[in-house]
Amino acid sequence: MASFLSKENTIANNDFNRWLVPPAALAVHLSIGMAYGFSVFWKPLGNALMGEDGKPLAACAAGATNLSEKLAGTAKALFATDCNWTQFDLGWMYTLFFVLLGCSAALWGGWLEREGPRKAGFVSMLCWCGGLLISAYGVYSHQLWMLWLGSGVIGGIGLGLGYISPVSTLIKWFPDRRGMATGMAIMGFGGGAMIGSPIAAKMMSYFATPTSVGVWQTFVALAAIYFVFMLWGSLSYRVPPSGWKPANWRPPATQSNAMISSKHVHLKSAHKTPQFWLLWLVLCMNVSAGIGIIGSASPMLQETFGGALIGQPDVGFADIKKDEVMTATAAAVGAGFVGLISLFNIFGRFVWATSSDKLGRQRTYYIFFILGAIMYCTATYVAGFKSLALFVASFCVIASMYGGGFATIPAYLADMFGTQFVGAIHGRLLTAWSTAGILGPVVVNYMHDTRLEAGVPFDQIYAPIFMVLAGLLVVGFIANALVKPVAEKYYMTDAELEAERKLAHEKSVATNASKINGNSSVSQSSSHPILVVIAWTLVLIPISYGVWSTMQKAWGLFH
Repeated sequence: MASFLSKENTIANNDFNRWLVPPAALAVHLSIGMAYGFSVFWKPLGNALMGEDGKPLAACAAGATNLSEKLAGTAKALFATDCNWTQFDLGWMYTLFFVLLGCSAALWGGWLEREGPRKAGFVSMLCWCGGLLISAYGVYSHQLWMLWLGSGVIGGIGLGLGYISPVSTLIKWFPDRRGMATGMAIMGFGGGAMIGSPIAAKMMSYFATPTSVGVWQTFVALAAIYFVFMLWGSLSYRVPPSGWKPANWRPPATQSNAMISSKHVHLKSAHKTPQFWLLWLVLCMNVSAGIGIIGSASPMLQETFGGALIGQPDVGFADIKKDEVMTATAAAVGAGFVGLISLFNIFGRFVWATSSDKLGRQRTYYIFFILGAIMYCTATYVAGFKSLALFVASFCVIASMYGGGFATIPAYLADMFGTQFVGAIHGRLLTAWSTAGILGPVVVNYMHDTRLEAGVPFDQIYAPIFMVLAGLLVVGFIANALVKPVAEKYYMTDAELEAERKLAHEKSVATNASKINGNSSVSQSSSHPILVVIAWTLVLIPISYGVWSTMQKAWGLFH
């Protein structure tokens, strides 16, 4: 097994069809992308324990009114078996996902470059699916710490390895379309919840009984499904031999674009360059400005527009909260808003990253920061006169650029630092995501709660928040403007590059050609067009289901 997973056995022959690699990457990313959809489990898990009267038991943190009391309740909930969990208790698993994603990608990015994407994808599958099984037993035995450990920590490590596993490989297979290639894969990470959430909801309904909410059974079923998809995806990874390039394609002259390097920076030198930290700040500001507001999209829309969402413009959100029917109707419209911006988040990853191949990465990020700031200012203005259409349109654009930032950054790194260590460098840069995952929500939630406690009307709470987020985008704009070509002293020499390629068990085009010479049947079978059709069909079917399910929810926003 170790030999089969080794990088030497993933080097493709010269006639391998490169279009087989993106669906393999999508299979992995669509699976681990379910991390975004774990909130679908919060309410069922919060009612997991029932009393003799058939009603849910009180939460471990029942009666908590401040942060210290909530933390004490969470500490009790970790091992208690006689009280239910709150969303605050379970939400830490979501935090662990993205903290561990960034940390594991940074720690093991170098190992991935040496061992290859197949082994990294396989380990990712073991961590993600194994974490789900541990969490399933945690739900069954009502042990919160097992959910934190299983999905949060072990699953989070799987997220990091799975997220970066195809990046370097796709960039090397598509030197002519770097942005498009990474956009296709990273689109899958954004789309994982779009597919997994409705499936999980249906599974929980199917498995639910009078004594069980059906969550642990759903975890087991999802682990089995993701095992098949991730195993297929990781084993389908292939890397091109060194020196490979698409037929009839010539690398652009670097003299015409100094922002695209033809040389390579070593992993150990990348963090010593100012470019690395400027791009770290670029990603951190772009994500921070989007993640907090996207995470609270539904309540933001309901609080800002109140009764206007349900055809009663004179009714405020405070009055809606007092009526169960109006609350449910407004929540359904809010869910439609979440669904709509999730679609823009997902497809923005592909569209913006693909556009960056023509526009250039730096110019694309200029658009993100300038247009994003304008959209936040627009949202502030149109919220004042309750223009729902313009408000929703503003956040759809913001969501598309939030996703586009994730998908464009790997190609930006390849342009700056070369492709030899781009996967590992990308892994280290993802610590910016971990930071933003804390910074963005803290800014939004703190300002929201502070203004709410000060008695500010619901429809006026978010205007200053939007201005602060626009300010973060201005910081990102400045950082992006300071990015210049990497200094010559940081690049590896030809001898150093050749030594690294030997350590990574890479083969040159000439060596690979001599190895497969005379074995034309293998070459033809691995590049047969029908394999490409089958591979893409396997990933497009669940994507289509996810889009259809999301559009059903979004219809409530227009109906």
